[in-house]
Amino acid sequence: MADQSHVEAGNGEDVVSLLMRQHGEIRNLFDQVEASRGEERREAMRQLVRLLAVHETAEEEVVHPVARRAYDGAEQVVQQRLDEEHEAKQRLSDLEDMDPESDDFMPMLLALRTSVMQHARAEERYEFPHLRRTTSAERLRTMAKAVKTAESVAPTRPRPGVESARANIALGPVAALVDRARDVVRRTFGRGK
Repeated sequence: MADQSHVEAGNGEDVVSLLMRQHGEIRNLFDQVEASRGEERREAMRQLVRLLAVHETAEEEVVHPVARRAYDGAEQVVQQRLDEEHEAKQRLSDLEDMDPESDDFMPMLLALRTSVMQHARAEERYEFPHLRRTTSAERLRTMAKAVKTAESVAPTRPRPGVESARANIALGPVAALVDRARDVVRRTFGRGK
């Protein structure tokens, strides 16, 4: 019989592995949006918006605060990631309001993809290795659980200007309720915003 805490922890997955797996899911969703048309593209875009929104919120609440204290120079590295997240949230917000079949959609999507993938590579190169070197394996697993918890209550829409743990914790619950109610209405009654 499997140890229940082991199962809940995602087979002992640590936060770095979890976030890198999500980076792969984000790449795949970009591929789906680019390759599809019509309602299929709209649905893939909704999934991409949701994943990026909850992923970034969880990083801002759980990962960046720990990373800031992990090593000398970390404050600057984390601030660069937060600046990138702000830019991505703004682009994502602009795209979310667009018709995915419009002529302007694909160029904006490709610009977003480029910035998001550069951001992911920077995390994987500058932030994640330091976390693994300076943080115990147990704490990294605990952080993975905290990320999953944060994602479960995070807003499902981008919130440009809300890039700190403090701002996310203060504004996130209300935004999450509004976003999740909107998601239910959208699923129940169709496309609508």
